[in-house]
Amino acid sequence: MSLKAVGSPPAPAADPEEPAPLTIRMPVNIRSAALTALAVLAIVLVLQYAQAVIIPIVLGVLISYALEPIVAWMTRWHVPRQLAAALVLITVVASGGWIVYSLRWQASAIVEQLPQGARRLRQTIERGRPTATTAIQQMQTAATELGKAADAAAPPLPHSGVQRVQVEEPTLNISQYVMWGSIGVAGAVGQLVLVLFLVYFLLAAGDLYRRKLVRIAGPSLSKKKVTLEILLEIDRQIERFLAVELFTSVIVGVATWLAFLALGVQQAALWGLLAGVFNSIPYVGPVLITGSTAFLAFVQFNSIRMALVVGGVAFVITALEGLLLTPWLTSRAARMNAVAIFVGLLFWGWVWNVWGLLLAVPMLMVIKAVCDHVDDLNPVGELLGE
Repeated sequence: MSLKAVGSPPAPAADPEEPAPLTIRMPVNIRSAALTALAVLAIVLVLQYAQAVIIPIVLGVLISYALEPIVAWMTRWHVPRQLAAALVLITVVASGGWIVYSLRWQASAIVEQLPQGARRLRQTIERGRPTATTAIQQMQTAATELGKAADAAAPPLPHSGVQRVQVEEPTLNISQYVMWGSIGVAGAVGQLVLVLFLVYFLLAAGDLYRRKLVRIAGPSLSKKKVTLEILLEIDRQIERFLAVELFTSVIVGVATWLAFLALGVQQAALWGLLAGVFNSIPYVGPVLITGSTAFLAFVQFNSIRMALVVGGVAFVITALEGLLLTPWLTSRAARMNAVAIFVGLLFWGWVWNVWGLLLAVPMLMVIKAVCDHVDDLNPVGELLGE
């Protein structure tokens, strides 16, 4: 016997031609997602904590990639790899030392101008200081008088016998900053020596570690093939990145040198070299060059207008290179979108400060090369891609 609700409307008949609603069933493993998030946080903390060890290794790998074509060319002429690596490193270090030595007089002249420039800047600021009482000063005076009136109207506080003490903040200690800077320079020289030794060992080893990684990947031929493809893709990406960095640095250095020569700026060759070197540090490097050249132009010409002109020229050169040339070349070389590169710069700059800004793009290239060839990480590679 069947029961039927009284007064209930009949159920609408299903239209056989109407398509069924689309439903997507996705398995979500909460435990796996939580473990992944914890693993990512742990990796970020390790990167921050161990940056004194990781950054020299990354720099050594990049420099070895840059010098590997020269060493490989020498080995094709039957030069032993160990000897070729040593000759290339000695040549690079000697060339850099010769450039620094040849520009030492210009650097000394710039250092000698710093006290005079600081004195001129202080005098200019003092001359430009208004003598009449401004509206802000009048408001401060009125507030002081109101405070005195309120103190006079308030009942006197009982004497507690405790002497009132006023703490005065210490003035700026320049010598202490100079000492910290000297310690930092000594530490940087030590790190540079370690990086050079690492570069030599990497160049002398050749493709030893590549063959080891392929062997570690597993016994199956497919895993060995994927590992080899990842390593070859990383090689291509880093070589393109280094070529882009070298090309843009040369463009900025030559353009800055010629522009400063036309403006009559002293030590134009040194400023062109510094502009090319600091151009490899996104955002921070161009800002430092712009501010430094503006200050030295004020010292030389004793004119705020010329300081603005020289600083503006340096800013325009770096801005055109940083906003137009480098993003276009980097996106073509790395096959990554500009948003991913910018977010990567922010992340690695937060993790490793200035070194993070310098190494952000090659690190993103390595991550993208790995994600493109690993099925589980393909979504990350798609986010980074064009």
